[in-house]
Amino acid sequence: MAEEAHSEGTGLVFHPLDQFIVKPLFGEGPIQWYTPTNVTLWMALAVLCVVALFVIGTRGRAIVPTRVQSVAEVMYGFIYKMIEDVTGHDGVKYFPYIMTLFVFILFANYLGLLPMSFTPTSHIAVTAVLGFGVFIIVTLIGFVKNGPSFLGLFWMSDAPLILRPVIAIIEVISYFVRPVSHSIRLAGNIMAGHAVIKVFAGFAAIAAISPISILAIVAIYGLEVLVAFIQAYVFTILTCVYLKDALHPHH
Repeated sequence: MAEEAHSEGTGLVFHPLDQFIVKPLFGEGPIQWYTPTNVTLWMALAVLCVVALFVIGTRGRAIVPTRVQSVAEVMYGFIYKMIEDVTGHDGVKYFPYIMTLFVFILFANYLGLLPMSFTPTSHIAVTAVLGFGVFIIVTLIGFVKNGPSFLGLFWMSDAPLILRPVIAIIEVISYFVRPVSHSIRLAGNIMAGHAVIKVFAGFAAIAAISPISILAIVAIYGLEVLVAFIQAYVFTILTCVYLKDALHPHH
């Protein structure tokens, strides 16, 4: 009733963050860890899109590739070259993991731009799993490949001796902040763009500014198409940078 009264008084009520509410797919009630939700659905759809592109779309292995196979090959070559350029040849063995991260985030971002969809990567709970997963795996690789000498990543031997302890503390803090910034950057950028689109969509209901709002929605939507790719790229290349530090801590 209060919302209706407010709506009648102002003529405009919208909630930009409602699109990020996690809801159960079947019925209503409390959400448990095993409850299928809209997050579950759209993550599953992202996985199905990946399978459709890289498994079904390339099953022919044609010498003259189809359009779908061409897209898959371009993405494959793009990520492979990124890993090789950033981490060196030693990092190529981790290509499957990094490629999986990239295509999952990319498809989740783009599916979230569909009308009436849900964007899993707008939730910190999803991106934190990805970010902390990278952090744990990269750290384990660093210790397995280098042993205790991996700790040399935090000790700047080229710096003046008196500054090395201070720099070491800063490096340790920055290292443990990595998974937080890694996950928040992705979720924050995706959420911000979708919220802005919803705001302008709400203003489109006002006849006086409707044309301006529609133009703004089109412009921001076009920007979000670019952001969806950029955020997947940034997440992936940062993973490569972290992997490089684990493989070559003294470089």
